Amino acid sequence: MTLKFTKMHGAGNDFVVLDGIRQSLALTPEKLRFIADRHFGIGCDQILLVERSQRHDADFRYRIFNADGGEVEQCGNGARCFVRFVHEKQLTGKKEIVVETKSGLISPKLEDDGRVTVNMGAPVFEAARIPFASVSDEAIQTLDVAGQAVQITAVSMGNPHAVQVVADADTAPVEQLGPLIEHHARFPNRVNAGFMQVLDRTHIRLRVFERGAGETLSCGTGACAAVVAGIRRGLLDDTVHVATRGGTLTITWQGDANPVLMTGPAITVFEGEINL
Repeated sequence: MTLKFTKMHGAGNDFVVLDGIRQSLALTPEKLRFIADRHFGIGCDQILLVERSQRHDADFRYRIFNADGGEVEQCGNGARCFVRFVHEKQLTGKKEIVVETKSGLISPKLEDDGRVTVNMGAPVFEAARIPFASVSDEAIQTLDVAGQAVQITAVSMGNPHAVQVVADADTAPVEQLGPLIEHHARFPNRVNAGFMQVLDRTHIRLRVFERGAGETLSCGTGACAAVVAGIRRGLLDDTVHVATRGGTLTITWQGDANPVLMTGPAITVFEGEINL
């Protein structure tokens, strides 16, 4: 099977984007892992699949597969690349589209300056819906991680996140604690582990150990989750610039049931074909 693909990235979080509308795809977990492999395949953090939606209120369906071949609910950096892809491929003439995901509808929009803004929907704090094994929905929870007490804020941005505040993002134990938090027993569907350094009320630095992918240069939903967590803790204002290792995202949340808005870059790197 010969597969046409586009390589894209959003602040360094890189993707292989596949057009499932104009070509027939039969993707198994093994093929997905091969595509994502940086030595033997194309190489990426996630694979994004563009499909027609069966819903009357959505323009497209958006499916996300991590590098381990597993399908996940949401990817914010990928959503920005998604709208640029369908626009560049002339699959739509709209600058703002409605996209069906596994966790619900999102609305990415191409801005005049070339960046993309995505309405990511309202954050979820209810433990059962994250899902997170907890008797309360308090802003700060304590996890026992290999005998160490780690204070986190649990939130879902369509996918589960555990955000902790660290003194220095550069020296944070991402590689050590990230996998342990990802597979923590209190997160039955695993979790993305965020390590947030607060610089001031409108600026943070962030590293994220992503579920099924490891640490990435940027994580859009992770940036949203970190800002939401910081606002809930009283540390941040409602618009925050998030510096990741791959670039800067701007996140706005007005609190309560308001949606989280994420603005950042979406770049096409190259196109090609691969024989599977």
